[in-house]
Amino acid sequence: MRSITRDVGCLAVSVMLTCASPLLARESSSTWPDSVLSRTQALAELQTLNAQLLSHPSATLTLEQWCAAHHLSPEAKVVAHRVHGDDKPLPDGARSLLGIGPDEPVRYRRVALSCGDVVLSDADNWYVPARLTADMNHQLDTSDVPFGKVVQPLHFRRQTLSADLLWSPLPEGWDSGKPLPPSSDRPLAIPDHVLQHRAVLYTGNNQPFSLVVESYTRHVLISP
Repeated sequence: MRSITRDVGCLAVSVMLTCASPLLARESSSTWPDSVLSRTQALAELQTLNAQLLSHPSATLTLEQWCAAHHLSPEAKVVAHRVHGDDKPLPDGARSLLGIGPDEPVRYRRVALSCGDVVLSDADNWYVPARLTADMNHQLDTSDVPFGKVVQPLHFRRQTLSADLLWSPLPEGWDSGKPLPPSSDRPLAIPDHVLQHRAVLYTGNNQPFSLVVESYTRHVLISP
């Protein structure tokens, strides 16, 4: 797993390579050819999405912009589909990050964020209900509205704890001369999840209220 929170230089190189060749055609993630060109494009797209996520407080709105730019659905609207089941325990150190004591109630919400029929992200969210309004808590309990849209009136900001590339199309050191993998006649093998962010959300008054872990799926690479 490779951290790319500050990988600005690699981003610039990858985007430059992508723009340099009209041969880097956009294809479905399931049919990308296993070639150096498509691997370079995939890495550039992942790093571009990562940079956009790091520069905006709402992952939901960022995904809607991504959906619109890539024409993933006739309507570029991200919907949160609730995933019901056993609550995941609060991660180690989370109470300290959220600034709460051992007895403060914390709620858990898991959703799959989709644009049309395409699932772009699986998100785990632990939040402090006492720091939200009654209406926000009601929406989170009874609807599929994305968390970021529900809490938008808080004018929240996002502090990223980590941004990890779960899969790299090119090997470590590719930009410093390490040999690239040979092309093959098989489709490029892309795992289910390719990027993961951990972040804490703060209110406009700088009070932490939510810890989120977002795992972005291979479908962020789908192109028309």
